[in-house]
Amino acid sequence: MNFNLLKTDTHTHARAGVLQTGRGPIETPIFMPVGTQATVKNVNQQQLKTDVNAQIILANTYHVYLRPGLEVINKAGGIHQFMNWDRPMLTDSGGFQVFSLNDIRKISEQGVEFKSHLDGSKHQFTPENVMDIQRTIGADIVMAFDECTPYPCEYDYAKRSMHMTHRWLKRCIEQFDKTEPLYGVEQNLFPIVQGSVYKDLRKQSAEFIAEQNREGNAIGGLSVGEPAEDMYEMTELVCGILPKDKPRYLMGVGTPQNILECIALGIDMFDCVMPTRNARHGFIFTSQGIINIKNKKWQFDYSPLDKPFTPEYSKAYLRHLIHTGENLGAQIASKQNLMFYLWLVKEARKHIIEGDFATWKTQILKQITTRL
Repeated sequence: MNFNLLKTDTHTHARAGVLQTGRGPIETPIFMPVGTQATVKNVNQQQLKTDVNAQIILANTYHVYLRPGLEVINKAGGIHQFMNWDRPMLTDSGGFQVFSLNDIRKISEQGVEFKSHLDGSKHQFTPENVMDIQRTIGADIVMAFDECTPYPCEYDYAKRSMHMTHRWLKRCIEQFDKTEPLYGVEQNLFPIVQGSVYKDLRKQSAEFIAEQNREGNAIGGLSVGEPAEDMYEMTELVCGILPKDKPRYLMGVGTPQNILECIALGIDMFDCVMPTRNARHGFIFTSQGIINIKNKKWQFDYSPLDKPFTPEYSKAYLRHLIHTGENLGAQIASKQNLMFYLWLVKEARKHIIEGDFATWKTQILKQITTRL
């Protein structure tokens, strides 16, 4: 993996680059659609490539491990072959999902014991076997096993958790480096900065992660309920410490405004379920503003949903589909929202390169956050 930083904005810390992987280039800043269970909900792989133009997508280690299971993935030749996706993919470690189980998991220095949310069967994730699991899945970028602390979180808990995450990272690195990819394409391990919303912990964690000198770095434990101002403050602090020549991935973020603000702080990669989750509930992001398509005002509106992205369907028609629970409604809305997100980061990249990112960001935010 190689990261080529092409341009840094003169008025902000926004960056434009190219992340070269074994399955092709990724132009940054980039948004990564979330395919939790080896599928991006309501959008097929052909649409992801031709309409959305997703350069990289995510799958979730926890969910894929439980269903369809590692044997199925391995016999298929890896997740790319299994789901017919030939572009880069990232797998998260499953840590966030395991820790969100609360009453059906037990954390120790060794790892985490948990019960499947599907059938109650018992399992264990350790730094070592999570690396092996992600080797079997076969993603191009794999995440270290960490503990994602909740918000709010007491300082002492955040500190203990951060140090355990650092110890786990050392074990992840050791296991990852003594194993090889299974499907003939390189894999790359990204460590994760933790520390909740405490400046001294975030600083300490970012310094530790930077010292590991991996191909890229991630920031976790944000966008978990804290005020946006805290998220921006922690992101700015960490970006000032992480190396400039490595891609920076802010996990689980977020709204269009969050993304643009964090691009300005120096983040290169984002993911979030928001575009597809909101779409299923009729909440549509468009180039002109935000639409709640369920509102009665759209009942007789036969204008295109969004002329640049979805000119073929009217607002009235999508409202009808969402109200009647037709699958096509979720499909149209999901594709629209993902096209919007990928357009937004592509436009950001263009304006970083052209040198007017800061001015453009102010203007575009007014436009796309308007409630229509």
